[in-house]
Amino acid sequence: MAVTQPLSAEPQDILLSRVENGIATLTLNRPKQRNALSFALMAALQSALDRLKEDAAVKVIVIEGNGPAFCAGHDLKEIRSDHKEEVFRELFAACSALMTTIVRHPKPVIAKIHGIATAAGCQLVASCDLAVASSEARFATPGVNIGLFCSTPMVALSRAVGRKQAMEMLLTGDMVDAETAKSFGLINRIAAPDTLDSETIALAEQIASKSPLTVKIGKEAFYKQVEMPLEEAYGFASEVMTRNMMTRDAEEGIDAFIEKRTPTWEGR
Repeated sequence: MAVTQPLSAEPQDILLSRVENGIATLTLNRPKQRNALSFALMAALQSALDRLKEDAAVKVIVIEGNGPAFCAGHDLKEIRSDHKEEVFRELFAACSALMTTIVRHPKPVIAKIHGIATAAGCQLVASCDLAVASSEARFATPGVNIGLFCSTPMVALSRAVGRKQAMEMLLTGDMVDAETAKSFGLINRIAAPDTLDSETIALAEQIASKSPLTVKIGKEAFYKQVEMPLEEAYGFASEVMTRNMMTRDAEEGIDAFIEKRTPTWEGR
C-alpha cells in the first residue's frame, strides 16, 4: 500500500534504532510534536518492524519515545492540512496495518512509556505484547473531546482491558495515571522514572533468554486462540503443543531441566 507523503518533509531520524544483546530498541523521535504518528513516522516504524522480522540476532523489540511524551497520537496538524476523505482512509489504514503488524510480529514487542500516551499513542501501547510504564506516565483516548471518537484506538484498547474500563476511557476522554492503567490491564509494570530503562531491559533480557522458536510459536498461538470459542481454542492449542513438542528446542529444554543445566537453544 502506498503511503501519502506529508506536505512538509521530515528529517530522516524521526525513528532511531539500535540493537544490543538481542534487544532492538525503536525510538520515536519527534519530540517537539510529542512523537505524533505522522505518515512518515508510521512508515518508518512499519519498515523497521518488517525488517526485524528476519533479523535472527533480534529476540525482543522495545518501542520508546524521545522528549516529554511517549506518543500523543495522530498528527492533527498534518491531518487538517489535507482534508480529503481518501487521505483519511489511507491514514487509518496505515495505522491499522502498523498495529496489526505488532500483534502478528513473530517477536515480542514491549512498550516503554515514560510520559503521556494518548489516542493512537494509547493504541500503540495496547497493541504491544507487554508494557512497562513510568510512575509519571499518563494514558487517555481523548478523541471524544474534539468531536472525533477514538474508534481505531478502541480496537486495541478493548482487546487489552475490560469493556467497562475501555468504555470509560473512550466516553470520558479522561487521563488515567499509571496505577489506574495497571489496574485496567493496559500496562504490566510500573517503574520509578529513574529505573524505567533498567526494568524494561531486564524484562526484555529475560524474554530474550528463551527459545526464540518457542516464543514465536507461543505468541502466534496466544492471539489466535483468544478469539476462539473454548472448545475450539483447546483443540487448536493441543495441536500447537503437539507440534511444539516435536521441535529440537523442546527436547533440549526438557533434557536441560532434567539434567539441571542451562539449555542451548538452536531455534528449530
